[in-house]
Amino acid sequence: MAEPYRAGFVTFVGRPNVGKSTLTNALVGEKVAITSSKPQTTRRAIRGIVHASTGQLVIVDTPGMHRPRTLLGERLNSIVIDTLGEVDVIGFCVPADDRIGPGDRYINEQLDAFPKARKVAIVTKVDVVNPTRIAEQLLAVSELREWDQVIPISSLEDVQLDILVRELIALMPESPPLYPDDAVTDESEQARISELIREATLEGVQDELPHSIAVTIDEMTERDDKDLLDIYANIFVERDSQKGIIIGKGGERLQDVGSRARVEIERLLGRQVYLSLRVKVAKEWQRDAKQLGRLGF
Repeated sequence: MAEPYRAGFVTFVGRPNVGKSTLTNALVGEKVAITSSKPQTTRRAIRGIVHASTGQLVIVDTPGMHRPRTLLGERLNSIVIDTLGEVDVIGFCVPADDRIGPGDRYINEQLDAFPKARKVAIVTKVDVVNPTRIAEQLLAVSELREWDQVIPISSLEDVQLDILVRELIALMPESPPLYPDDAVTDESEQARISELIREATLEGVQDELPHSIAVTIDEMTERDDKDLLDIYANIFVERDSQKGIIIGKGGERLQDVGSRARVEIERLLGRQVYLSLRVKVAKEWQRDAKQLGRLGF
């Protein structure tokens, strides 16, 4: 007798930079969530869809759970809490190359508030440590709570991702597919483009600056005379000094941001684009409810 088809929702939680978005992209098979070495890169719930013969996983990639210092931070945490209350499975991600600390224990404790969701521990980045360290981390994670599964993986080296998908699907309810078989995300094209611009802007900026960056799309128009899409976008920061950092000497840095973003956008769209970027100041927007609303938060 054939296995029943299963489909449902999973979200990955963990400290910032444990590789949640990288794992999401690896499982989906293309970039649906931007990645960066900067903490709290993800700012909204992004759905990526994984298709298998036995079922379908809808991965809800959320911001990292953290102690908020701004109104934006509070809203990001709300996204995480809302998502945790709705998913079928929560995957708790812990990197193999870092000892379990207070941040991990804090997040693990928060999971008690969501008794309906099955809990899976995922030890990430096993490609960068030796087998002894992996074994130690698996044991340490197992002592946190009773998990439905504990699975070591590497997103970059494709280690045991197939096993992770199989085990996650097995924990999902019996259900027909939730999305068409060619869907990879429910994000709009415009939202994905703005995120790619923000990803390019994040590279190489100072530690305090990433949280101050937001991107909006003003206009996307087809050129009549050639197969070219014109995209006009704004990069918002909170202070004039930050504007200077983003633009760089003689506009050099902004030009570099535009070049790198354009490559990713053209890969996404499969066509040539002209990208125009303007840097604007929205003072203290992370703490201002009206400005947060205008910027899409």
